[in-house]
Amino acid sequence: MRTIKVGLVADPAFPSEVARSLGDLDPPREDGHDAWSVEMVSEPFTTGSEDVETAMSRLRDAARQHEWDLVLGLTELPLQDVDGRHLLAKTDDDQRVAVVSLPALGGVRVRARARGVVRSLVEGMADPDAAVDSRVTISRSAARWRLLMGMVIANRPWLLVPGLKSALVAALATGAVATVNSTVWELAASLSTWRLVVATVVSIALVVGWLIIDGNLWDRRDDDSAEARQRSRLYNASTFVTLTVGVLICYLVLYVVNVVWAFFVLDPSVMAGSVRSPLDHSDLFLLAWFVASAATVGGGLGSGLESDEAIRAAAYSKREEERRNRIADEQA
Repeated sequence: MRTIKVGLVADPAFPSEVARSLGDLDPPREDGHDAWSVEMVSEPFTTGSEDVETAMSRLRDAARQHEWDLVLGLTELPLQDVDGRHLLAKTDDDQRVAVVSLPALGGVRVRARARGVVRSLVEGMADPDAAVDSRVTISRSAARWRLLMGMVIANRPWLLVPGLKSALVAALATGAVATVNSTVWELAASLSTWRLVVATVVSIALVVGWLIIDGNLWDRRDDDSAEARQRSRLYNASTFVTLTVGVLICYLVLYVVNVVWAFFVLDPSVMAGSVRSPLDHSDLFLLAWFVASAATVGGGLGSGLESDEAIRAAAYSKREEERRNRIADEQA
């Protein structure tokens, strides 16, 4: 029995977190099976390139440098083969190098699914007689939605809340003042439910659009190839969904705070006298709803006070942020 040295090279941030959870990976419990020694390295091996062959070439270099018997790379970039099919994993011809695209796992139970995929690949590459597919593709019908979900979760949209802390504070202040304004009471009382829904959608859309423009977050394709267009659409869709989810979280926080504030400081009977219409405590929920929409727009415009790095850290995973920074440096 021999010990096989397995190298795990992972892009920074989320892929590295997944790779660290695989440090205890061991072979199937079968007699005569070789032992595995797993070493993990956090390194942006896909920086500046989304080409599969380039990534695998860098992994081969890492294997020679660290004297690994085989090596796997974990990335959060969506990968495509030469025929345009989205890849979950690909191995080289001698079955000693493999790369795994984490977004292709769908964003749900990523660590558990990654463990199963990596174990299968290592087991196949460690056995010279095993038949291992050179590529594992995703069904065309499910590829885009699966990749989009994986990329959005990897982007961690909840980081938008602390990333835009000054904008959130401005929105909270705006909401606190608006809640005790009699004109706002009259406007809230006059709006129907469908108008409040429209106000919510428009306020979130305005803030998302402002963040994309102000932070220069829209991806522009490098060339006019079909692959570049598809990749750019996927990046932009993930950015839009990430920001929408993040702003929606901020909106819900504002709404809850406004509801608590309204119940604490307002008396429906006093409000009724001002708007000349009967009101009760249930109307405070509608008031908080309207105020949240107005405060979201007001606070979102204040996001320009934040640094681009803060916005990008909230909208992108660290891996994508590093890729963009490097490209910007090369173009400067």
